[in-house]
Amino acid sequence: MGLKNVKSSLPLISKELEKTNSSREFLIKNNRQVIINCSQAIISIHKNDLLSAKNKIKTAKEQLVKLKQKTDGNLNRYIITPEQELVEAVSLLSIIEGKDIPSYKTLKVSAESYILGLLDCIGELKRQVIDQIRIGNSKNAEKLFDIMESLYLMLYPFATFDKIVKESRRKLDVNRMLVEETRLVLTEEIRRQEFLKKMNSK
Repeated sequence: MGLKNVKSSLPLISKELEKTNSSREFLIKNNRQVIINCSQAIISIHKNDLLSAKNKIKTAKEQLVKLKQKTDGNLNRYIITPEQELVEAVSLLSIIEGKDIPSYKTLKVSAESYILGLLDCIGELKRQVIDQIRIGNSKNAEKLFDIMESLYLMLYPFATFDKIVKESRRKLDVNRMLVEETRLVLTEEIRRQEFLKKMNSK
């Protein structure tokens, strides 16, 4: 009976924890760069600078690969947000280019990050709809709204997993309002266009 095994175990545990802490600090410091690049990509998309957006997304993907090399079962939570931002940026770019949004397996992100990223994309689609209305392209605005609404309806059932996918219910509540607000704006614009057509035909 004694502390011999404890004495030999504690230095090993200390080294493991130091390594984990070093990885944690690396993830916290560097995940910001992924988030920044994804945010800049989204800004570029809204400015219709798709080449810049693609370059930012490419860089973010490369950075994310390096981050994942530092993760283990205890540190995965530190890459949820950068993965989420990547999903949001890639999804928005895909929609604008008329392409299918990649699967979460193709993007190599967690299921949680994928759901949260798609939920965030809905807000960006509202801005796209408004921008299309502003430049007088109501047809394109309608197409984007249809995708926005369909995406919301597809994600709505995930409210039941709120305890697993953090903030999914809150984001869905926000998105419900965004969809309804966008529907009202689009409906008003369509009515305005119809009124102008009638006036011009007289």
